[in-house]
Parts: sequence; structure tokens; C-alpha cells
Amino acid sequence: MNALAILQKYYGYHSFREGQKELIDHIINHRDVMGILPTGGGKSLCYQIPALLFEGLTLVISPLISLMKDQVDTLKEYGVSAELINSSLSQREFQEIIINAKKEAYKLLYVAPERLETDSFMELIGEIEVSLVAVDEAHCVSQWGHDFRPSYRRIAKMISSLPKRPVVAAFTATATELVKEDIINLLRLQGPFEFIGSFDRPNLYFEVRKSRNKFEELKSYVKEKKAESGIIYCATRKTTDEVCERLNREGITAVSYHAGLAEGERSQNQEAFLFDKAELMVATNAFGMGIDKPNVRFVVHYNMPKNMESYYQEAGRAGRDGEAAECILFFSTQDIMTNRLFIENGNPEADHSGEYQKLSAITDYCNTEGCLRSAILSYFGQQNVYTGHSDESQAAGCNNCGNCNNETEKTDITIEAQKILSCIKRMGEQYGSTFVTDVLKGANTQKIRDFRFDNLSTYGIMKDYGKDMIKEIMAFLIAEGYLNLVGDQYPILRLNLKSYEILKGNLKVEIRRVIHPEVKAKRAEKPIQEELFDRLRLLRMKLAREHEVQPFMIFADTTLKEMCQRYPCTEAAMLEVTGVGERKFEKYGDLFIEVISKYVEENHIELQGIEEDSDQEANSSTKQPKKTAGKDSHKQTYALYRQGLGINEIASERNLTPMTVENHLLKCAEEGLELDFSAFIPSLYEEQIAAAIEACGVEFLKPIKEALPEEVTYTAIKFALCKYKERGIKQEACE
Repeated sequence: MNALAILQKYYGYHSFREGQKELIDHIINHRDVMGILPTGGGKSLCYQIPALLFEGLTLVISPLISLMKDQVDTLKEYGVSAELINSSLSQREFQEIIINAKKEAYKLLYVAPERLETDSFMELIGEIEVSLVAVDEAHCVSQWGHDFRPSYRRIAKMISSLPKRPVVAAFTATATELVKEDIINLLRLQGPFEFIGSFDRPNLYFEVRKSRNKFEELKSYVKEKKAESGIIYCATRKTTDEVCERLNREGITAVSYHAGLAEGERSQNQEAFLFDKAELMVATNAFGMGIDKPNVRFVVHYNMPKNMESYYQEAGRAGRDGEAAECILFFSTQDIMTNRLFIENGNPEADHSGEYQKLSAITDYCNTEGCLRSAILSYFGQQNVYTGHSDESQAAGCNNCGNCNNETEKTDITIEAQKILSCIKRMGEQYGSTFVTDVLKGANTQKIRDFRFDNLSTYGIMKDYGKDMIKEIMAFLIAEGYLNLVGDQYPILRLNLKSYEILKGNLKVEIRRVIHPEVKAKRAEKPIQEELFDRLRLLRMKLAREHEVQPFMIFADTTLKEMCQRYPCTEAAMLEVTGVGERKFEKYGDLFIEVISKYVEENHIELQGIEEDSDQEANSSTKQPKKTAGKDSHKQTYALYRQGLGINEIASERNLTPMTVENHLLKCAEEGLELDFSAFIPSLYEEQIAAAIEACGVEFLKPIKEALPEEVTYTAIKFALCKYKERGIKQEACE
């Protein structure tokens, strides 16, 4: 019987897919092979068919129990003798398999790579004829791969210990040139035949979306896809559980899958999805490898993965039946921060440079305006089938991705690009995007003053643009090759030849997005406490005479009025007042705090804390600050909180502002009183808040707020800071 006859008899197909016949023929002729076939390309047939033609046993090394079980169950349905050894077997079951294997009862035996460490298994394979070793998911052997498994490094040693060297066949769905070379060398393949299938999946539609409210957009998207099967990938277990729960509350049937669930629950949820009892699977990357569900109509990445290999493998689980399917990636800058945190919290002794490079590559993918399909093919070193060359920047387009189908009019951002590039150049090309953005915005920070960047002509040149918009333009310039990002853990911006062409006016830069300056919400006027205002003006006059300067050079009237509205009685609160920088605070801050604190004490005023943002200020009422008895007031608030009253109810009961109530509760928490933080910190954003706190520090709230989605409030940030104060930010972020 030949390979084609076996294909027809056992599998019911009449012809091979691309690459299958060539790989099978070389294996049958006792030559090692290296096969790279995309998800759904039929890798398993390439070693299962030779196993049925060879005498002896084919040993299949695979990383996941679910993957092995599915394949063994399918083979048994075909009438093929196959078995697997995994950690769930009892000692009696294991011994029975060992005895049967020695009797040559199996054609294929599946094992996890960790099994190679056990003496009993090594003794077994030394006693039986192994004709073929098939290494599935072979990229796991490479530290440059996206799913490195140290146990894969033992495969070559195991093969060399066999009495007779078998044929070795390595397979994977995604591998760069570097990973492919690693596979060949570390598995010690001997003169292998190499076949690299096309990574192009014409039936898949690719799109990157930059949403301000991911969940609302996800909800709308899946409702449009009603009754269709889909997978939603999330970066963490916590996000997975939260998204799944919220979808079910919206009446959308979804199940979850991640390593934190009990094995029984994972199996139950997987079965519900595979048998169409649940429309959606919400999962971490623990789900999907080896899962054969052909009718998945869409795969959504709720968070950006940390590399292109993971993304394309997971996205490739859509449309395995060849029918049209969609692959949507929801991107936000917080995803970069989260992935950097994951990398930094990895093995401290490992070289993470490859991981940072891969993170940069997928970030570029999310920010490019070129053809997304061409970007994928180019990353994996394949010729761009749409243009005849491998440079995606020249691509005519596939007409089946979000960028190629984008009908948004182009916006000329040459001037914005020139401002950014000029600033980078004047700063010496030694800093990252965050610091450059601060200079462009004209931020009043000690670091900027220490480097005298506040004297640059580009200081504050983009003050009317939002930080996120400036960073978005920078990311676009990097993705399109107009600007270089150099370095791994702390990358810096560097100009290239295209940068200088833009600066000279020889190169026009256009983007298919709406780019415009911020429109600031006008603040509603709030009543000024005239008595306090007079006291502050008297102090200002006294200081002006002592320093022989004009009064406004101490603080402007607008600054004094804001002090009268906010009652800043701490350094942090004072620095949030417009017009109060670190240098002025050092010179005058304590004196003004003394006057304000005395006024607050005399009038028993409850401090309202920092205003949440300009929009809230614009919509806030213009009531006078509430007055109440000052002693142990926060404990009175806490007593009402313990009775089950909410923030607004307590505020109404005690004639306080909601913000004052929040500050009372924070004070109680700091004193060790029990508080349910989940009521104030939205679990959907908790990990992002933790990552932002880790990145921005705890000194000021504003940088943390600006690093997060708009819907995350100052309230959530303040309660998160309180929660993490003694627990440790990194530990909490990675739970």
C-alpha cells in the first residue's frame, strides 16, 4: 500500500495538500525533514501516513495533552492503533501501555517532552524498534521561538541513545529563519529536506482596531456575528474571566479557558465550544493548539500578543474550513506596557533581547497603514504574492484587510512629523517616546529642566496635541520606516535617511487617520472664597517685596483662585494646581500651604482632594464647600459604609461631596480598616492600572491617568495605589 492509498483508506481524501506529498516521500525514503506548514495545513498527516508504512513504532513528541488526546482519539476512529502517555494515567494504565508497546501493539505512541526525563520511558524505547520520531510544535526547542520549552532540548539526546537512529521529522506552523535554523541544529537533523508552505490564508480578513472602549466594541462586534462560532484571546486569566462574565451578562453565551481553571472545568468548557453548545470561547493562549474546529468564523485578540508568531498561530484558528473568516486585533498602547512587564518579570538570567525585538515587530504591525497580509508574509520572510517582491511598503494590497479597505481620507501630517523629528534631533537622539512627548507637550518637570530641554525651540511646540496622539504619530513613523526605534528594554528614538528627507521637505507624510489638536473642555467658574483669596494675595505681596519681583511672578491670580477652590494642603495636591511647578513649590509652597491649612481648620472644611479631570470640573456643580465637624469625620463615613451605603448615599446623608467620601474611605484603609477595593477598581482595567503605576511611579496621579484609557478614573487609580501600597505592584499585576 502506498501513501495515496492510505490517505484514501483511512482519511477519505483523494489528494494531498501543498507540501504533504513531498514531505511524506522524503520520510518514507528515510530522510530527515523540516516542515513549516501554516495552521490547518495538515502537518499531522505528514508523519501519521509514514507511521502506517514503516515497520516498528513512530514516536510523536507533542507539548499538550489535549493535542495528543484529540489526535489519538481521531486515529482510533480511523482504525489506527495509537496510544498516548501522559501524567493523568494511573500506574496500572501506564504499565499496560508499556507492555503493549513492547508487544508492538501500537503504530504511533504520543508523549510529552517531559516524559523523556523518566527512566522507565527511556528503558522502554531502548527495547523496541523506533522507526520515526516526529517532533510536533518544533519551534518550542528554540529560545527565539514564541513558546520555548526547555524539555524539548532533551529530544536530540534521547534520539542519540537509541540502538538505531530513526528518521527525524520536525514540524511547526510558524518559524522565522532564525527559529528554523535553531530547530535543525538543536534537534540535530541530518541533511533534512525542508519545505516551507505559504503563510498566506486568502480566506482570512485581518484588521487592527484602536478602540477607546474595547469591551463595548467587542460586544457590538459579537452581536453582529450572532450564532457564529468565535474565539476571543485575552492576555491574562483575570481579563479572560472578566470578559467572559460580562459577555454572559449581556446575554451572549461564552465559556472560558485558561490554566487557572480546574482540569474538569477546562475540559467541560472546551467540549461545549467544540460541540457548538457555546458560541464563544474566551481564553488565554493556553487554548487552541491542536484543536480542530473548522467552523470558527472569527478570532478576536482583546489584547495585543507579544509576538507575531503567537498572533498568526492563534488567528489562524479561524476559517480552517476554507470559508471566509475574520481576525480582529484590538490594540492599545497599554498592551505594549503589559507585554513589557511580562518580559521584565521573566527569567532574570535569560537574554530577553529577542522577545523585545518580537514585541517591536508586532507593535509595528499594529501601527502600519500598509497591507496587513503583506506585513505578515514579509515578517515570515515570504515573497509578497500581491506585488512580486518582499517589501510590504510597496504592496498594492490584498483588498481583504482593514488597511486595504480603509476609506478614510488621508491626512497630511508632514508638519507634525517635522516637529517630532526636529525635537528628537535637538534632544540628541538619546531618549524614548515618553520623554520626547513630554518635551513636545511642554511639560513642567524637573527632568526637563535639568537637561535644559525647556530652552529648546521644540519645547511645547505640540502642547495642543494629546499625549496619546503624539505617541500614535511616533508609532506610525516607526512602523512606516520614517523613524528608528533602537534598543530592547529601554528603546530610544533615532533618525534615519527618511527622517532627514522629511525634515528637508522632500518627503510628504500622510496617514489615514483623523489627526487634530485637542479641544480643551472649558472649565466652569467656581465661587472663590474671598477671605482666603485676600490672605493669599497678602502673602504673595509680602514675598514679592522680599524677592524684589512683581507679584504675578510668584503666582498669578488664576493660580491663587484655583488654590481657593481646591484647598491644597499637601505637596502632591499643591503640585496639581495650575501654575505650581516643582521649583516654585520649593521656594514658596510650604508658606501657601500653611495659610490654606489654617483657613481650612478655622472653617472646618472637608478637603475635596484633587479634581478628577477637566471634563468633571466642567460638569461639576458650583456649590460652596461643605462644612462639618472635623474630628474623626472619616470614621463616621466608614460607619455608614459598613452599613452598606454607597458613595453617593453617604455623601447625601452627611452633606459631603462624593470625593470627600472617597478620601475618607482611603484614610480608613490606610489605618487598617477593611475595605472592598473591587467596588472602586474595575477588574477589567486593574492589570493595566497596576502596569501604569509600575511604569509611572506613585508620586503623581496625572502621568498614571494619561497612560490609561479615558474610562479609568482618578478614583480607581487612588484606590489602586492604596491597595498596592503594601502588597507590591509587580506581584499584584502578574497574578
